[in-house]
Amino acid sequence: MTDIRVLVVEDEPLLAQAHKAYTERVPGFAVVGVAHTAREAMAALRHRAGEDVDLVLLDFRLPDLHGLDVCRALRAAGSSVDVLAVTSARDLAVVRTAVSLGVTHYLLKPFTFAAFRDKLERYADYRRQALAEGEVAAQHEVDRMFATLRGAAQHTLPKGLDAQTLNRVLSALSPGSGRSATEVSQQTGISRVTARRYLEYLVTAERAVRTPRYGMPGRPEVEYRPG
Repeated sequence: MTDIRVLVVEDEPLLAQAHKAYTERVPGFAVVGVAHTAREAMAALRHRAGEDVDLVLLDFRLPDLHGLDVCRALRAAGSSVDVLAVTSARDLAVVRTAVSLGVTHYLLKPFTFAAFRDKLERYADYRRQALAEGEVAAQHEVDRMFATLRGAAQHTLPKGLDAQTLNRVLSALSPGSGRSATEVSQQTGISRVTARRYLEYLVTAERAVRTPRYGMPGRPEVEYRPG
C-alpha cells in the first residue's frame, strides 16, 4: 500500500509543524499539505482533487470556522476523506457530533507522540482492512474492523494512581524540553514524590522517556519528556 497522504489543519504554526513532524515519524504516512484556516484546508482539498488526501488531521478551533463545520462542508460536498480530530475541545456535544459526522479518531490536546502514533497506526490497520477487496464473510470481520478503530481498553492504573492526576502530569511535560520531578511537582501542585511516581509510571508505559540533565555540579538530575 502506498503512503497514507495527510493534510494537517492547525491554526497555531508551531503546533502545525509539530503535528507534521510527528506524522512524518510514523512509517507509512506522508504529509502533503499544511493549512492554518478552514478556508485554506478546503482550498487544499479542492486543489488536490487529482491526488486525494486520505486523512485530515483537523483542529476544531480554527479562526474562521469550527472544525465541525469543516466536516459538514466536506460531507455535503461528497468527500469521503477520513478525519482525525486533534483538538482541545472536550464538550460531549462536540464529541457526539464528531462521531455522527464520521470522524475516525478524536485525540485530545495535549498528547504525547506515543498517543499520536497509536492513533495513526490504528488508522493504518483499519485502512488496510477497509481497502481489501471482496465482502466480509461474517459478523466477526465487521467487529474486527470497528475494534481496530476503537482500540483496546485502557489498562487499569496501578493502585494509588488516578487518571485525572496522570493527565495533569502528562500535560506538564513539554515536547521541546525536559521537566524534572520537582518542576512537574511545582506545575501541578502535587508533591515531588507523587510526581516522580507518576512520571516513572509514564516511562514504564512508554508514554514518557527519562534522560539525565547535565550542567549542574554533582550528580546529574533526571528529566522527563513525552515519549
